[in-house]
Amino acid sequence: ILDLYEFCSISFPLKYFFFLFAVGVVAVEDQPDVSAVLSAYNQQGDPAMYEEYYSGLKHFIECSLDCHRAELSQLFYPLFVHMYLELVYNQHENEAKSFFEKFHGDQECYYQDDLRVLSSLTKKEHMKGNETMLDFRTSKFVLRISRDSYQLLKRHLQEKQNNQIWNIVQEHLYIDIFDGMPRSKQQIDAMVGSLAGEAKREANKAKVFFGLLKEPEIEVPLDDEDEEGENEEGKPKKKKPKKDSMGSKSKKQDPNAPPQNRIPLPELKDSDKLDKIMNMKETTKRVRLGPDCLPSICFYTFLNAYQGLTAVDVTDDSSLIAGGFADSTVRVWSVTPKKLRSVKTATDLSLIDKESDDVLERIMDEKTASELKILYGHSGPVYGASFSPDRNYLLSSSEDGTVRLWSLQTFTCLVGYKGHNYPVWDTQFSPYGYYFVSGGHDRVARLWATDHYQPLRIFAGHLADVNCTRFHPNSNYVATGSADRTVRLWDVLNGNCVRIFTGHKGPIHSLAFSPNGRFLATGATDGRVLLWDIGHGLMVGELKGHTDTVCSLKFSRDGEILASGSMDNTVRLWDAIKAFEDLETDDFTTATGHINLPENSQDLLLGTYMTKSTPVVHLHFTRRNLVLAAGAYSPQ
Repeated sequence: ILDLYEFCSISFPLKYFFFLFAVGVVAVEDQPDVSAVLSAYNQQGDPAMYEEYYSGLKHFIECSLDCHRAELSQLFYPLFVHMYLELVYNQHENEAKSFFEKFHGDQECYYQDDLRVLSSLTKKEHMKGNETMLDFRTSKFVLRISRDSYQLLKRHLQEKQNNQIWNIVQEHLYIDIFDGMPRSKQQIDAMVGSLAGEAKREANKAKVFFGLLKEPEIEVPLDDEDEEGENEEGKPKKKKPKKDSMGSKSKKQDPNAPPQNRIPLPELKDSDKLDKIMNMKETTKRVRLGPDCLPSICFYTFLNAYQGLTAVDVTDDSSLIAGGFADSTVRVWSVTPKKLRSVKTATDLSLIDKESDDVLERIMDEKTASELKILYGHSGPVYGASFSPDRNYLLSSSEDGTVRLWSLQTFTCLVGYKGHNYPVWDTQFSPYGYYFVSGGHDRVARLWATDHYQPLRIFAGHLADVNCTRFHPNSNYVATGSADRTVRLWDVLNGNCVRIFTGHKGPIHSLAFSPNGRFLATGATDGRVLLWDIGHGLMVGELKGHTDTVCSLKFSRDGEILASGSMDNTVRLWDAIKAFEDLETDDFTTATGHINLPENSQDLLLGTYMTKSTPVVHLHFTRRNLVLAAGAYSPQ
């Protein structure tokens, strides 16, 4: 298997080797096999003393100075987990049960789901092959603590000669020590909550080229004067400056952009150039959004979907909408008066004059025109859908473990990409087409190219399902959101993980990059939207307001407004400009990772729009900044 992977030139950095459960291949560096994992729990103390050890440490932490207490309290959860697992492994089942009952109530509320899983591990046999158990054992839990707090802890454990706890700290925890003032409870709470603690500061130090690639220079033809004739007043005035600004934007190279040829991108076809010209024309009519000018929202409600709508996507030009359903179908609708037509049969095509100007129109079969096309092929619910930028293809991912590529010319399946062995929760095309990414239950994301049946890269490192995937606007990076409550940013060129963002208290379900490529917004089951500065690797904002999972996030075309859609049946609009202005990303903040989140998320909320009984599954800004939202009506 591994030879085959090398043959496919998959990037598999050693430090992210992981269990390939499906094929039974076990990598040996970070994550040993099950028996080696469990043997670490052999060095046991007196089982009757565990409660005393833990109580002693708890008493010491609770009596320490306020400035140290918040930092040292981070030890409670990982120590509790490993002491409990040690008792279970050494078959002290009654002591383990008593230990769990006595101390599980002291743990933070955001670890409740993990504790529920842990409570089911009551016998040594349960531990073998249990994924959660392997996660706890094989990924060191990261705690970020100031040097003063760490010295205090070390001194206490040495004085008490509490070797049992000291051994666990050495063996299972990674303490990331920083110099400077200890962090406050609020600062710590903002960053913790993931399966493996916080990210090491080192993980976010790599350079990231977050700037945009230079746009190809395309001359906008001036032959549309007649079309513009309708809005007589200020017609030439309006056109000229806009066009110049579009042109000047593309001539300057962004200093933070990657080299133009860092990864090979597909050549622009004539049809792409035409589309770009259309886009530029639309941009001149775009509404400038802001707190005083909020967008209109047009909501597409799927009726009679019987809670079966599982994915939605809208094309960039807002002409088509696709829905993935629990009955394994993908349905594509035209939302403009233009109907969907298939290409004619081969015999009819042979009669067409290939040289005629309107050959693209002639090859379409009028008899097949309809508003809806249904695509059959998957053998399980469809969880992800993504249109290609040129609107010729549609990707769908499913519980059946495959990603399918559909032609929107013939409405047939062209390829089934088989790489995941479990459900594939999400898939997304690159903004330049050709490449796409998928993520699933097997904890990895895969990078594909449409003309390769094997993945080009495997992004391995998450400790739980990869729920959502997004390409950076410059296509050099991929963001993945996971049920391990972390977001990772991966470099497409070499497969390395260049950012790890922790702070969410529940599985992550939505991601959105800002149009300028500098920021990332993430939404999760905890109902919060977190904002990240990609260049510095820091959390810069928290938007509170939703009361349920945030399923969809989208920035307006010029990045002024962030829209969030949730299972709480609302769309909320946030002031993105205000959220990102005056960011204090000075050296001190970057060095220590201290963040002081402004408490003003209500000041940033520009509007809340409720549906009657429709969870918001997808959001989309049209080229003129109208918001399209979609979801399936759920009868109460």
